[in-house]
Amino acid sequence: MQNFWDQVLAFAEAITTTVGEKLLVDFGQVQADLKADGSLVTRCDRWSDDTLRAAIREAFPDHGVLSEEVEHIFPATDWCWIIDPIDGTTNFTRGIPVWGISLGLLYRGTPVFGYVAMPPLRQSFYGYWPGHSGLEMPSGAFCNGRPIHTSEAEPDKTQFFSLCARSTAVLANPFPCKIRMLGSAAYNLLIVGAGWAIGAVEATPKIWDIAAVWAIAQAAGATWVPLDDLNPFPLEVGKDYSDRPYPTLATAQASWIERFRPLVQRVVP
Repeated sequence: MQNFWDQVLAFAEAITTTVGEKLLVDFGQVQADLKADGSLVTRCDRWSDDTLRAAIREAFPDHGVLSEEVEHIFPATDWCWIIDPIDGTTNFTRGIPVWGISLGLLYRGTPVFGYVAMPPLRQSFYGYWPGHSGLEMPSGAFCNGRPIHTSEAEPDKTQFFSLCARSTAVLANPFPCKIRMLGSAAYNLLIVGAGWAIGAVEATPKIWDIAAVWAIAQAAGATWVPLDDLNPFPLEVGKDYSDRPYPTLATAQASWIERFRPLVQRVVP
């Protein structure tokens, strides 16, 4: 089984490097179209999506694929990759260097491995989260090959808490931390796992926004809270995931949930 996980990591690293190098050429140079859900899409998103799907099917022909731009129906396969071809498309189009490529690998509907490459920042995050899968596999979370862990710092005005654009309503009341808003759902949550922020909230992320980072953040010690009280995983075979939001709170320590959840609960649609 170790050979399989070596193959998975090597594949994720190689394909995101290849795709990332191409995307860097077009970074800040493309026009975006508005999608029905109000998000942006570019020809680079579509190219990245196509390239990633093709590479997965060549390397892992028995694995399913669910992607942001093309395939939204969860397939009847034990293994499935979930792709976000560019997480942070608005940043990508405007020349802001906080965007990435996200790959989550699910076993029987639940993420067990995630890989997120942030090409402009030269950062790559990955993590293994066996959970209740019963799989024999590695464990831990990493950034550029080095282990990452959540912070043990107490919430105060010297600590970061990350918001998304749709969660700024939480600022109607005093908030105990410094606020950051980075424009990438994956990165907002990853910085909790990396120990750089003590919490983050995403109001309306889609399944491709959270699949990879769900594994990475928890492998790093973060606590993941579905703000609608609906567990996001396992996914259901045959279900269309194009429109389902997953309002999420991530905290560096489980003991801080009671402090932060009342402050951010209003973001639930």
